[in-house]
Amino acid sequence: MSAPTTTASPHAATARKALVLFSGGQDSTACLAWALQRYAEVETLGFDYGQRHRVELDCRAEVRRELAARFPQWAARLGEDHLLDLALLGQISDTALTQARAIELQANGLPNTFVPGRNLLFLTFAATLAYRRGASVLVGGMCETDFSGYPDCRDNTLKALQVALSLGLDTPMTLETPLMFLTKAQTWALTEQLGGAALNALIEEHTHTCYLGERTLRHPWGYGCGSCPACELRARGHAEYLAARAPHP
Repeated sequence: MSAPTTTASPHAATARKALVLFSGGQDSTACLAWALQRYAEVETLGFDYGQRHRVELDCRAEVRRELAARFPQWAARLGEDHLLDLALLGQISDTALTQARAIELQANGLPNTFVPGRNLLFLTFAATLAYRRGASVLVGGMCETDFSGYPDCRDNTLKALQVALSLGLDTPMTLETPLMFLTKAQTWALTEQLGGAALNALIEEHTHTCYLGERTLRHPWGYGCGSCPACELRARGHAEYLAARAPHP
């Protein structure tokens, strides 16, 4: 698992099949584009776990349609989409992502948007589906650079899970996390590298990241409330990305 260093030719994909954990947000869209650039066949997987920002699930199909329409070199590689019902996770989670509660820090130092075990469950179900679909690569947008301290987003957690999944399935399963060591500004730069201004415009208009599910307020970086942690992180990264691109006197 490592951050990307160079952009592969759109015709240089490996024959391996990848399954991308695709929520419809900025990070998972960046990961989907990254995978489409590298793998001959790419399928997507989303989860409905009773999330407060369930509107992100409505964005998934739209983002896939836009990617296929705007990037024909990727369209032929974009395979089936899957959506799993994990309502049980929401039922046993007492968090600000699954209930109408104010977002705040907890006594353990983590924000109450942390859904315990979420990524562990997501990747376990993803590996199960990948095994059945003939995919040997899982791609996720986990990141430990610009993040809220979630322990299941850390590189060491995912390395350990990669070993456990491969052993438990008795087949090699690779977990790719192309955003792991990137800031949000670098994520915007990555998507520009992958698909130019067209991809970033798609991300601004069609993806969803806001924890509160707000899609009526449009900002330069996209839709959202503008004040939740997810919006603040996305807005700050976008501003830093634009500042880095601006010509210097």
